[in-house]
Amino acid sequence: MRAKPDSFIKSASSWSGHRVEDRVEDDEILKMIITHESPWLSASNGRNVVISSRVRLARNINGFPFPDWATKQQRTMIVDRISQILPSVETLKNSKFISMASVSEIDVEVLKERHIISRELGIRKDGSGVIISQDEHIAIMINEEDHMRLQVITAGLDLRGIWQKIDTLDSEFDQHLEYAFSNKYGFITACPTNLGTGLRASVMMHLIGLRMMNEINKVINALTQLRVAVRGLFGEGSEAFGDMFQLSNMASLGVSELDIVNHITGIAKEVAEHEENARARLVEGQYNRIVDRVGRAYGTLMYAQLLSSTELVDLLSILRLGVEIGLVKNLSIDKINNLLLLTQPGHLQKITGRVLTPEERDELRADFVRKSLKDTEIESLSNKKNQR
Repeated sequence: MRAKPDSFIKSASSWSGHRVEDRVEDDEILKMIITHESPWLSASNGRNVVISSRVRLARNINGFPFPDWATKQQRTMIVDRISQILPSVETLKNSKFISMASVSEIDVEVLKERHIISRELGIRKDGSGVIISQDEHIAIMINEEDHMRLQVITAGLDLRGIWQKIDTLDSEFDQHLEYAFSNKYGFITACPTNLGTGLRASVMMHLIGLRMMNEINKVINALTQLRVAVRGLFGEGSEAFGDMFQLSNMASLGVSELDIVNHITGIAKEVAEHEENARARLVEGQYNRIVDRVGRAYGTLMYAQLLSSTELVDLLSILRLGVEIGLVKNLSIDKINNLLLLTQPGHLQKITGRVLTPEERDELRADFVRKSLKDTEIESLSNKKNQR
C-alpha cells in the first residue's frame, strides 16, 4: 500500500519524539495511574457476577500498510497523524499519550495488568504507543496489530452504554481520518476475523459456582456453539485462573455493531443466571464444603510467607465468594479487587520502585496481603449453622 503524500501528514513534534524528558513524563503518568482504582475493577454496581464490560474497535488508515508490514518511518507517520488530530477529539480531552519506545519493562507490565494494552503492543517500541483518557475508561493502542485499537471499559454489565461512548469516539476520528473500508468487507483489518464492523464486545465474569459444580466445561462448550469465544483473565492466550472468564463475540462480519452488543449482553445475562443458580445449589447442598474452602483460603492468605500471583488470584476468588454469601466480614469486594491488581508483578515493582526477583515478589505479596486482611473475620461453621 502506498503512503499518503507529506501534505496529508503534518508533524506532531513532541508526540512522536522519544527524548529523555518523554521518559520522565511517561513515568509520572504511570505513577499517577497506579494511585487510583482501575475502572474495570470497581464494585460500585454492587454484587456482580459480571466484573466488567469492554468494547473494542479495530481501525486502519487508508493508504498505509498494516503495522507488521510498515516501516519504522511509516509507523511514526501514523502516530503523528493520529496525535495531530487529538485536540479536535472532544471525548479525549485531557488524555495522555505514552510512547512504547519510552516505557520500561515494569511499566509495560503495569499497563497490561490494568488492561490498557495488550501483550502484543507491549513488545513493540518505535512507532507505537497508547492514548489513555484521564479516567482510564478509554484507551487507544496505536500500531499494535492495526493502526488503531480503540477500547472503552467499565465495571459491571453495560455493553450498550460503552458502545455508545466508543461510537461517538469513532465518529470523531472519522471526521479527520480516512479509514480503510470496503463496501463488501466493511472495515479492513489486519486479521480477517475482525473484518466487517471491527468490533469485539466482551465481558469478564467470575464463574466460581459453575466450576465448583463441575458445570463450567458444559457451559463453555455451549458458548462455543453460539459463536462466543471464552478466554482467561488477560484475554487471548491466557488461562482462566481465579475463575475469571472473558466472553466475547467471534463474528464481526455480516452483523451490525448493535447486534453484537445485544448478543453478548444476552449471553452474559444468561450465564450470570446459571452462575447464580450454581451458587444457590452450592449453599443449599454443599454448605460445609464452601465454609471449608473459604476458611482454608483465608488461613493460607493470613499465614503464607510466599504467594505467587496465580495462587493469590485463585485464593481471592474463593474469598470473593465468601464475601458475597456472608461468610467473610470486614472485607469488601472493592478491597479484594484492589489486592488483585496491586499484587500483580508489575504493580508490586512499580510501587517499590525497583526490579524484584520472583521470590522477592512472592514474599512482598504475602506480606502485603497479611497486612491488608488483618481486620477480616471468618464466620465459623458452628456459628453459621446456628444462624441457618
